[in-house]
Amino acid sequence: MSNHKIVDSHIHLFPATHLQTLSWHSPSNPLGAQHSVNEYRHATKSSPNLRGFIFLETDRLSSLTDTTPGWKHALDEVSFLTRIACGTPIADEGHTPTDKDLCLGIVPWAPVPAGADAVARYMGLVRERAGDVFGLVRGVRYLVQDKPSGTMVGGGFVDALRWLGREGLVFDLGVDARSGGLGQLREAVEMMERVYEGVQEAEAVTIVINHMCKPNLRLANVRSQPEFLEWKDLITKMARVPKTYMKLSGAFSELPQLETQSGLDIMTIVECVQPWTDAVFDAFGAERVMFGSDWPVCNVGGGGNDVSWGRWQSIVEQVLEQRGLSEEQKGGIWGTVALRAYGIGV
Repeated sequence: MSNHKIVDSHIHLFPATHLQTLSWHSPSNPLGAQHSVNEYRHATKSSPNLRGFIFLETDRLSSLTDTTPGWKHALDEVSFLTRIACGTPIADEGHTPTDKDLCLGIVPWAPVPAGADAVARYMGLVRERAGDVFGLVRGVRYLVQDKPSGTMVGGGFVDALRWLGREGLVFDLGVDARSGGLGQLREAVEMMERVYEGVQEAEAVTIVINHMCKPNLRLANVRSQPEFLEWKDLITKMARVPKTYMKLSGAFSELPQLETQSGLDIMTIVECVQPWTDAVFDAFGAERVMFGSDWPVCNVGGGGNDVSWGRWQSIVEQVLEQRGLSEEQKGGIWGTVALRAYGIGV
């Protein structure tokens, strides 16, 4: 196992009392139970080098305006993370006062397509909820992977991202090449061109791209497939802007389901993902790639909470080894790249 300090750049947390506020929740959903810090500590028990995590919003029931369901559930999520970060738990939320040191950053939902004024007003409410730990709020996410075509290139969306850049806040981009199609990536490239056009680098928003854009890891004969070649071309275009980063995360959702046993052949999975990870490193360089687990989503395809986090850690270790990276580069991917991208000082 790696000796580098690990910053998990992508996890989700929710207590059982909040399940009904999640847009994707149903009684049959495999994630339909509490997933808070207690469960995360169990998942990461094999990694004594874990420094902490960056929390990503969990897709609450919401709307772009503050009318029903509005912003209530997303703001309640901010309050939940504030209690974790302050070490002030309430009964049955699944965390303790000592867990506060694990929370390195918070990326809440925001009504990005509604435009800069709406996002500014919403972030004012986030500031009120977060109070003394508002400094941990390092950016926002608005998932576009399930939104109508054209969402990312609307004037409100572009203006909101420009506002985030001026405020020093990051935008996490969630698109889905396998389920949503490569059109989402084409639109993301167009959005980036509009967002960065004519903007000074100091005021340009940092965009952190989730899960390698969720590529179709189930393709055979990958390197000659038109789908792979276009995906590679599109992420290369995304990487041309120096303020874009890529998360090495989310692969278990795109692979065939893995078994629960811990003795799985890790190198078989490494060989499967390597064409895609090679393309990521070719485009972004090791200096703009960061480790993330996508916990607890990784449990669904990765074999469950007992093995999935450690399994992904082992896969990433082998990917970095096969890539021939230096110890300094490996240390960046495991932690310091995420700290730099999100502007976190520890």
